[in-house]
Amino acid sequence: MSAAGAPGGAAAASGPREGESEFRKEMGPWANFALGFTYLSPVVSTYTLFGTALADGGPPMIWAFVLAGCGQFLVALVFGEVVAQYPIAGGVYPWARRLWGKRWAWMTGWVYLWALLVTITSVAYGAGPYIAILLGYDATVHTTVLCTIALIVIAVLINYAGTKALSWAALIGFGAELIGALVVGVILLVTHRFHGLGVLFDDYGAAGDGSYLPVFLGAAIIGFYQYYGFEACGDVAEEVAHPGKVIPKAMRRTIYVGGAAATFTCLTLLLAVVDYRAVISGEDNDPVVRVLFDALGEAGARLVMAVVLISFLSCTISLQAAAGRLIYSYARDEMIIGHRLLRKFSAKRAVPEWALLLAAVVPALIAVGSLISEDALTKIVSFAILGIYAAFQMVVLAALRARLKGWRPSGEFRLGRWGLLVNAGALAYGLFAIINISWPRTPDVPWYDNWIVLLSGGIVVAVGLVYMFTTHHYGRSDAPAGNAIPDPATARTGPGEARRD
Repeated sequence: MSAAGAPGGAAAASGPREGESEFRKEMGPWANFALGFTYLSPVVSTYTLFGTALADGGPPMIWAFVLAGCGQFLVALVFGEVVAQYPIAGGVYPWARRLWGKRWAWMTGWVYLWALLVTITSVAYGAGPYIAILLGYDATVHTTVLCTIALIVIAVLINYAGTKALSWAALIGFGAELIGALVVGVILLVTHRFHGLGVLFDDYGAAGDGSYLPVFLGAAIIGFYQYYGFEACGDVAEEVAHPGKVIPKAMRRTIYVGGAAATFTCLTLLLAVVDYRAVISGEDNDPVVRVLFDALGEAGARLVMAVVLISFLSCTISLQAAAGRLIYSYARDEMIIGHRLLRKFSAKRAVPEWALLLAAVVPALIAVGSLISEDALTKIVSFAILGIYAAFQMVVLAALRARLKGWRPSGEFRLGRWGLLVNAGALAYGLFAIINISWPRTPDVPWYDNWIVLLSGGIVVAVGLVYMFTTHHYGRSDAPAGNAIPDPATARTGPGEARRD
């Protein structure tokens, strides 16, 4: 039986043939894990949304980390099976291509690409206030945008330096994350703790006279924002030796180590906040900064700000690396306009230079566009989360469909008989998360603001559909598509080529 006809497809159709990949396998197991960890970034996500989540849901909002962590761990298991069989640069796009087909893969990549580009902006934008505190000036919208652009430029210059530089940046960022999460957390617990663990079950009036569930689901954005980044381990699959073993393990480690660090960071901040009601009422709108200055003094707080900024920078670098490789993977398969330019590769540094440049220019333009919004960060973050979750679930759905049509994962990591149950659970969680992220919760604002997350997601999908069916870029490449599912005709007649749609 041929590669295409074998259950799950054979290795020959699983990615670039030997010698075809232009990347160098210069990323080790720990650097691969650190890349996912710094993308997931417990410090960045927690410091960015702690105040918002606490104001919305009170201290019990911390349980959102547990909810999202369990759900995304199921997704990571599904991704682990897929990347073990298809270790191809670009992540969700080539995975969706093998599992379902060209059109589905094109739309998956399109949604994920825009979500990544917006996430780059959201992370760099979130660093603005901390840069202002570190340098001693007042943070305004304009200075924050300038800082966002500066961080994006620094990140892309580091990415241009190549895989080894990316690996070192990830490892340095990992160290900064541990200092920010563990060292600062322990200091807060020992010297600046005002509450016991009982506060984790008291909303301090955040729900008013109604049920707590609606406000908890609104505050859960901090958990949803936390648990992605593990897929970045697979975005660089062609740069990792033994990817079928290394990457699934790195993905799982990213979830439980990163999740534990984020939960600990959130817990230590919660117990160090003096007055929860002041945060919930809006009187204290920046509890993280207040806690750090009260606990560590001005010099100590500024030192922590410097460490936090390293976390923001390393997260931005990891995001750009993932976006650049997705764009390159798209262009390599001739799936996007300008593919001849975007597929160009620097042999000297072994990076896709033009794809990385695009992954810097577009987020910078989004940052400039945020000047028209009064609540830019929340809106940018909300769309970023929706887009990432939607792209994830397009892969999860493709994997479930492929299983039901006969796909049997044949990589070095397999879930065996648990595969179908885990896959279905991952899909159920993802759909719940997407609905919750999109749910309108501000009825007093204009309708387009109330529905901004779903509206922006719909615009991205609609524009993508028009683009896809007018240019037909999705049909140009001869790269394997849909070959995860055994072809009954091939199985009966003997060897043949991979299925294509």
